[in-house]
Amino acid sequence: MAEMTGAQAVVEAFSKEGVEYVFGLPGGACLPLFDALYDAKFKVILVRHEQGAVHMAEGYARSTGRPGVVVVTSGPGATNTVTGIADAYMDSIPLVVITGQVKSFLIGNDAFQEADVTGITRPITKHNYLVKNVQDLPRIIKEAFYIATHGRPGPVLIDFPSDVSLAKLDFKYPDTINIRGFKPVLQGHLGQIKKAAKMIEESKRPVIYTGGGVIIAQAARELIEFVEKTKAPCTNTLMGLGGVPGTHPLFMGMLGMHGTVYANRAVHETDLLIAVGARFDDRVTGDLKKFAPNAKIIHIDVDPSAISKNVKVDVPIVGDVKQVLTELNKIVGAADTAAWLKEIEKWKKESPLRYKDDDAGIRPQYAVQKLAEILGSDAIVSTDVGQHQMWAAQYYKVNGPNQFLTSGGLGTMGYGLPAAIGAQFAFPNKTVVCITGDGSIQMNIQEMATAVLHKLPVKIAILNNNYLGMVRQWQEAFYNHRYSSSTMSGNPDFVKLSEAFGGAGFRVTKKSEVEKVIREAKAITDRPTIIDFVVKEEENVYPMIPAGRSFEEIMDMA
Repeated sequence: MAEMTGAQAVVEAFSKEGVEYVFGLPGGACLPLFDALYDAKFKVILVRHEQGAVHMAEGYARSTGRPGVVVVTSGPGATNTVTGIADAYMDSIPLVVITGQVKSFLIGNDAFQEADVTGITRPITKHNYLVKNVQDLPRIIKEAFYIATHGRPGPVLIDFPSDVSLAKLDFKYPDTINIRGFKPVLQGHLGQIKKAAKMIEESKRPVIYTGGGVIIAQAARELIEFVEKTKAPCTNTLMGLGGVPGTHPLFMGMLGMHGTVYANRAVHETDLLIAVGARFDDRVTGDLKKFAPNAKIIHIDVDPSAISKNVKVDVPIVGDVKQVLTELNKIVGAADTAAWLKEIEKWKKESPLRYKDDDAGIRPQYAVQKLAEILGSDAIVSTDVGQHQMWAAQYYKVNGPNQFLTSGGLGTMGYGLPAAIGAQFAFPNKTVVCITGDGSIQMNIQEMATAVLHKLPVKIAILNNNYLGMVRQWQEAFYNHRYSSSTMSGNPDFVKLSEAFGGAGFRVTKKSEVEKVIREAKAITDRPTIIDFVVKEEENVYPMIPAGRSFEEIMDMA
């Protein structure tokens, strides 16, 4: 044991948990903790806004599979993290967030920079703590990391009063954890696994539908083996991209509202849907009454509350996806899918992903394809939210897990740049590209300063259509072209803005310039680079299944 302050105990606990980076911003209530962080052996990254800190921690966590760590101050510092915490909660990203708090005896008195952070974040965290006794601190931190990373991952928040951070304790970090009521089931029920294997082998038109749970469980290798053993075609959700390589012959592309026609049609006509680490989100299912209407459904998920929550399933298997697939792969055989795969190939030829590319202007899809071609399928790709996100999902084919970082459940504009920065910290020698829009990039553009300071070579590709593009597309389709508050008049000169921060910048207005500029940006390795692609203003994302509708009402290019 060693005597130390509560603040020093946090730093020591972080070291024992193997923390590499802490993303944060200091303030009065967390000054004792930042003073202790001054001597830390791991790196502390000063951000420009607390929301940016959480998204950086998400990008780090999503790309590495390890928990991201955030430290901020009380009041507005804490409330500025709420969007990022909600984002991580919706997408099952493991985070430990420590918020400074006013002195214990002032809580509830409306003290300066006080906010009820545990109350505010209770619905958007797996668990949260208010530290009242410094002696509890080692146990609380150990539990926080355990809860964040076990079962279905998610964010855990620790609210840390400044007087507790200065109080003394004899520090001893627990070796083990025993939390009553928190015992995630990891091993799938063998009887259910055998039943699933039999159903798969007897199926004529199976489809494997996978989500972010495959990535989180680090089960991509097991998934690929499962796909190849069963000979069943596979489709991923937005969060599941990379679970199967984008170039795999049995991969059908993304499913859902902006998924491929053939993936959606396959799910519509399947006789057996095998859902792996997915939660039947409304952007995938549309009209629940018409979703996979002829299918029996097998659902594998570590979270028992996700099973039959939205769609009734026939064979539920609760367990860690990696472990369940490992057991399933031992016994499952191939289905007779030759005719089924032939039919899907016909649909691919009839309704491929396509766009008009008939003049000198830049189509956004073309820009994404060229980014993929030049930066490569091994790059880490982050996106913001909107049309560019869907084009990235459709046209940038990543070949591995933990490579496609995006905000799925919450749909957070402003996620892309800080998430890319977090991933670049984790992988300094990898290519990291943020594909964003002219609306989204301005949400957290201040984090360019963080990237410049640390000489991070993040590539930031702005598909600049002078609109809030997805809003405009919906207004065109459903509101009679009434573009209410969706025109981005007053956009800055993004090249000058990048240069003002100390980054590099290019503006591309012609299709003929696209490839050359991407190659020039790729060669810059000591600072972030913005590429401002001035693209067709009223280009739409297709295919599209309108919200709440079914595959039968899919909209595709004429």
